[in-house]
Amino acid sequence: MFSFSMPELVLILVIALVVFGPGKLPEVGKALGRGIQEFKKATTGEIKQEESKTEEKK
Repeated sequence: MFSFSMPELVLILVIALVVFGPGKLPEVGKALGRGIQEFKKATTGEIKQEESKTEEKK
């Protein structure tokens, strides 16, 4: 998908540290990870399967 080299990743992390600060950075990382996970589930159709399972339980 994306191909970043090590210097590019370091630069992105430094910019994120400056923008968000060291205290908020873990929260931003968690939110980003959850967002990516939800996006992957949505693209594979797992969310629709989970919704149908919850409807069956009701």
